Amino acid sequence: MAVGFTRPALIERGHWLTVRDCKRVLVVVHTVTFAQRLKEVFELLEADLRVQVAFTTAPHAFGTGVTRYLEAQGITTVPWKEARRTEFDLALAAGSRGVHELRTPVVRISHGAGHIKPLTDTTSLAPGEHRPPGMLSRRHLLHEGRVVPRAIVYAHHRDVAELARSCPEALPVAHVVGDPCVDRITAGLPLRGHYRRALGVEDGQRLVVVASTWGQGSTFGHLDALLPHLVSRPPDDRHRIALLIHPNVFAGHGTWQVHRWLAGCRDRGIAVVPPEADWQPLLIAADWIIGDHGSLTAYGTLTDATVLLTHGSRREVSASSPAALLAAAAPVLSSARPLAEQLEYAAHERGPGQYDQVAASLTSVPGQFHRRMRALVYRLLDLGEPAHPLLVAPPEPPPPLRRWEVSAGPGAGR
Repeated sequence: MAVGFTRPALIERGHWLTVRDCKRVLVVVHTVTFAQRLKEVFELLEADLRVQVAFTTAPHAFGTGVTRYLEAQGITTVPWKEARRTEFDLALAAGSRGVHELRTPVVRISHGAGHIKPLTDTTSLAPGEHRPPGMLSRRHLLHEGRVVPRAIVYAHHRDVAELARSCPEALPVAHVVGDPCVDRITAGLPLRGHYRRALGVEDGQRLVVVASTWGQGSTFGHLDALLPHLVSRPPDDRHRIALLIHPNVFAGHGTWQVHRWLAGCRDRGIAVVPPEADWQPLLIAADWIIGDHGSLTAYGTLTDATVLLTHGSRREVSASSPAALLAAAAPVLSSARPLAEQLEYAAHERGPGQYDQVAASLTSVPGQFHRRMRALVYRLLDLGEPAHPLLVAPPEPPPPLRRWEVSAGPGAGR
C-alpha cells in the first residue's frame, strides 16, 4: 500500500500524480499510541486505488518518536501547517488537539481499553460535577459549542449511554464499532504456543509480563517498590520477565533516561520492550500479567494469564471502566512478600471466569470492529465498500526476548 506522499508538495499538485481523482484521507497522528490504534483503521483502505492516504503529525506533549515510527513503515508526512489549510474528504484522528483547525470532516477513534482516565483538568467543571473521560467529555468533543467530529467511534454501548449524560450534543455522531485490540488478541489466542517459541520461552519456563501505563499512579511511577522484586530473582530462574511500558513514558522522559533507570533490569536478563513494538503477542504468551489501571492490563483478561495489580490511585480510574471492574476482581501485589510466592498463589487461587466481566466490558460487539469501521469510513467517503470480506489476522510473531534483554536502547539517547 502506498501510504504516503513522496513529497508533501504533492498534496496541492494533483496534476503530477499518476493515480488521479482519488478520495483523499488524512491520518492525524499525535503520539505513538495513537498511531498504533489508527493503523487498524487506515489499513482498511489499502489496495483501494480510489483512495489516497496522507499523514500528518499534530503537536502533542508526547509526540516524540511519532515521525520515526511512521518512517519505519515507509510513511512520509505532510507538515501540520499544510495539512490544516488543505481540504481532504475525511480525516482520522485518535486525539483531539488541534483537529478543530482542520478543513475536513473528522472521525475520532478511541485508543484504549474503554475510557479509563477521567479529566485531570477540572477548571471547566462546576464544583462536584462528574469528571468524564476525555472521549466522553464536552471539552474534548466540542469547540466553541460545536461538535467537532463528523463521527465518533466507541467500543461499547455503555460508552454511548455515558455520552448521553456527559455530552448529549455528540450523540447523533456516535457509533459503536468495537475494539480492534480485542479482535486481534482473540484471533491470536490459538497461536499462544507459537508466540512463546518465537519469544524464546522454553518448556518449563514461565513468562511474567509487567505492564505500565503512564502517570504518577502507574506501575512505572512506583517502580521503586516493584524493581527490587524483579531484580532480586536469580539470573537462571525459570521465570522470564518482560516490561511493557507505555510509549508516553519514553516520550516524556526520553528513551536514554528510561533505560538508565532500568539498567538493573537489563543486567538481570529482564526484557525492556521498546515502545513501538507490538505488545499483543506478549500478553497472549504470558503466564502472569502484573499491571496497573492501564489498557494493557485490562486486555490481559482476554488471555490465559493470571493478572495481579500494583497499587494505584483510584482517583485516576473512571468508575464505569474495565479498569475499575478489574480492580475488584484481581489480587494486588504486596511489597512485603516474595514475588514468586505471590505469582504461584494468584495462579492457584484464580477462579473460573474470574475476569469474564472485565473482558466483556471491553466491547459489546466482539469480532466486528474492522467490518463496522470499514463500513463507516466508506459511507462517509460516499464510496461503495470493496467486494470482499475482511479477515482479522492474528498479531505477527514477536522477536526473541533476548533482543530486548541485552539492548540499552538506540545509542542510548533517543
